[in-house]
Amino acid sequence: MTHRPKRTQADMIREVLSDRIVHGILRPGEALDETGLAAEFGVSRTPIREALRQLETIGLAMSRPHRGTVVTNVSDSELHDIFRVMGELEALCARLCAEAMTPAECEALSHLQAGGAEFVLRGDVDAYRAHNERFHDALYAGSHNGFLEETTRSVRRSLAPFRRMQFEALHRIANSQREHGSIVEAILDGDADRAARSMLDHMSIVERAVDQISPTKVATSDAFVTRPAHRKAV
Repeated sequence: MTHRPKRTQADMIREVLSDRIVHGILRPGEALDETGLAAEFGVSRTPIREALRQLETIGLAMSRPHRGTVVTNVSDSELHDIFRVMGELEALCARLCAEAMTPAECEALSHLQAGGAEFVLRGDVDAYRAHNERFHDALYAGSHNGFLEETTRSVRRSLAPFRRMQFEALHRIANSQREHGSIVEAILDGDADRAARSMLDHMSIVERAVDQISPTKVATSDAFVTRPAHRKAV
């Protein structure tokens, strides 16, 4: 299975800033000052610039002439569109896993999924978040389709801060573990249709959980900043 690259300083800073944005701590139109952020994180401006570039790539920030980088708005309809594509991509991954995974990969997937129960039992949300990423990574790789794997990872990057947010919902890690169990059961049974349906159901639940937690976006003429219509979605 594909190994994920080591996280850099820029990755970690981007994760913190993206969490602030999706929680409404950083508002649309708010400036992301390189100097101030470098001082806050105790780093040079180089990883800050890279983190801001990553935020632009996933649509949470935008560079503007004479204003530097500012926070942008992801509309409810845009977020729904991304979730819909993400669901279909992950459903296809699950379908292909049911068709293509080797016995050794199936055993590894079953063991990985079962391991999430420990984090649920401990109520360890942070550990479960990391487990959740490993689980979905295993499904991308298990599809045995390199193009699908890379495409799914690319779309996932746009949703990553929102997907992390879901686990703030009450009982969400326990429910997620059960949903993963249904997906794995279908894959191990070689039932491609059921695996795809289970994944679509799972992603719909994730979207609803995010919807319930996301802070209400209040747009004002000064603060509301949307991405240009011609901007390429990632």
